[in-house]
Amino acid sequence: MTRIALIHALSHSVAPINEAFARDWPEAVRMNLLDDSLSADLARNGKGLDAAMHERFERLAQYAVDTGAQGILFTCSAFGPCIEAVARRHAGIPVLKPNEAMIDEAAQGQGQGQGQGRLGLIATFAPTLASMPPEFPQDTALELALAEGALDALNAGDVQRHDTLIAAQATALRERGCTRIALAQFSMARARAACEAASGLPVLTTVDSAVRALRQRTAQ
Repeated sequence: MTRIALIHALSHSVAPINEAFARDWPEAVRMNLLDDSLSADLARNGKGLDAAMHERFERLAQYAVDTGAQGILFTCSAFGPCIEAVARRHAGIPVLKPNEAMIDEAAQGQGQGQGQGRLGLIATFAPTLASMPPEFPQDTALELALAEGALDALNAGDVQRHDTLIAAQATALRERGCTRIALAQFSMARARAACEAASGLPVLTTVDSAVRALRQRTAQ
């Protein structure tokens, strides 16, 4: 069986990606590594992604490899350069940043059978709407939307309000001419069905795309 390491910096990311694996690739053996101090330390230290942070990511990845992981998925997008360094060091196995599989699918018009067209990108964390768009190919037509209050609702345990606020943005993006929707964060994956129902548009999530990519790449 294929063993996949899932490395998390936020607890909200754990359930969505594990649910996607259970649904779409149940044969994969999963291991979850959570260091919820990573994001807090990054914000607190004010040193950015320095050598010490790179070393932490190298240690997490090496531990995963030492346990037999045949693929690694990092689930927090704030650490891109650290993840890229890990991918270079462990070039013999797929090492994915959280967004890259979805961005690839969106750029190619794949994933849910959608065609090319204006892509609506929804986030619940405002900085994501600044950091993520540059990761898309330059010719990708993006419309951005922030689901204000959704992350607070999720943190408070009100998952229905979380999903409703995101779905409302999906509808608004359809009215702005979008033909497909992408949910920018792992924690948002649970709102996919609500977005599809509200907007009538195909919806990509980072978790579903990541599972597809890992399954394909480990089979090669």
